[in-house]
Amino acid sequence: MKTISVTELHNRIQSGEQLHLVDVRESFEHDDFNIGGVLLPLGEIRVGETASIDHLKGEEVILYCRSGNRSGQAALLLESLGFTNTVNVVGGMLAWKEAF
Repeated sequence: MKTISVTELHNRIQSGEQLHLVDVRESFEHDDFNIGGVLLPLGEIRVGETASIDHLKGEEVILYCRSGNRSGQAALLLESLGFTNTVNVVGGMLAWKEAF
């Protein structure tokens, strides 16, 4: 698992780079605020329900949550399921909101 700062991620989004963003929070958190990632809660990843992103196994997958903890767990779980390039957003959406 790699990590990315919210500033670096923000810059990549602003530059128009095509990114695979995955929000591992719960749906109510995602509905409240998100940065464009697809919703795949950590609980679903824990039970192996990753069909919605399985096509990204060879791609960079950037994971985020509220604080960076759940997304870190998700990155490790996805790696065990064959994902080869997972990236955790350090500080999560708390850091994002503080920075932007």
